[in-house]
Amino acid sequence: MDATTASGAPVTELTETESWDLLGSVSLGRLVTTVNGWTEIFPVNFVVQNRTLLFRTAEGTKLLTAALNEYVVFEADDHNVAEGWSVIVRGKAKLLATANEIADARRAGLYPWVATQKERFVRITPQSITGRRFVFGPEPDVIGLSS
Repeated sequence: MDATTASGAPVTELTETESWDLLGSVSLGRLVTTVNGWTEIFPVNFVVQNRTLLFRTAEGTKLLTAALNEYVVFEADDHNVAEGWSVIVRGKAKLLATANEIADARRAGLYPWVATQKERFVRITPQSITGRRFVFGPEPDVIGLSS
């Protein structure tokens, strides 16, 4: 990441292309969904494949909620000492079921981080993607207040 943005503003909106590029540069994000009326957040390792997000999971709550909740939110971010960024994807989650879908997902090279069986693939197809870049620095002085 560059230490500054073109505008020098502390917060700038990312373009869709910038957002996809940044998503492709990391492998850990958070799936946000609803379970029994509660908002739940699940950390997942993922890959970007054809402008969709792909993750693997095992049987359990994460798989069930992704299958039951058609609409999900996904967030990934990163930072260094000078700046950071955050990208949010709102979209539809789909449990992959056909042989062609699973073969396509396997070509993405996504492997579980934890030594467990994760045979189910879930693909998030975005309906919107937004991102912001943050330049870190001291809090500005409050105008009109004297010391």
